[in-house]
Amino acid sequence: MIGRIAGRIDYRAADHVLIDVRGVGYLVYCSERTMAALPSVGEHTAVYTDLLVREDNLQLFGFTLLVEKEWHRLLMSINGIGAKASLAILGTLGHEGVGRAIALGDWNAVKAAKGIGPKTAQRVVMELKDKAPEVMAMGATPAPLPASEDDEVIEAVAAPVAAAPPASASAQAEALSALTNLGYAPGEAAGAVAQAAGETPDAETPSLIRAALKLLAPKG
Repeated sequence: MIGRIAGRIDYRAADHVLIDVRGVGYLVYCSERTMAALPSVGEHTAVYTDLLVREDNLQLFGFTLLVEKEWHRLLMSINGIGAKASLAILGTLGHEGVGRAIALGDWNAVKAAKGIGPKTAQRVVMELKDKAPEVMAMGATPAPLPASEDDEVIEAVAAPVAAAPPASASAQAEALSALTNLGYAPGEAAGAVAQAAGETPDAETPSLIRAALKLLAPKG
């Protein structure tokens, strides 16, 4: 399976780009957020990819982070969620928003994505809630560096490269890991971290841990 490609953007549309890799053009479909993050036509880029194989078609989907790709894979496993719906959810909420909504059981946030009805949103939250902590912990996984002209490659397995992750994603992943190491259940810890991050988006890891612990403390 093609896990990552790097090359020059030859063409941009509303929902996909054409990336030239040493003379071969790869059509890569992306969410609105990913499209906004990609450079202009003529510039080089690198994206993690997921290949969807159908009887009559092969489609590549691109992501700037491995955690986005993992959410896409999980969302696609839900009955009623296809590639278009998955990209709509990721484009509306972002990978952090998806993790937060699922950890908190906030199906209304998922329903805000275009084409997602209440029943489907509820199914997403119910079926992925136990998997949210593990994927949220991937938030510290580095993103691919922008590709140069000498970095036109196709990789069968996506390998992270050294680039700093978003501070908030890294802090949430570290706080989640710390809470689970303290003995809290992954789902319980994920919900507390997600709520704390929602209240203080710029909090660093120590502050996030303290806030989550307060939320987890017995009431009364």
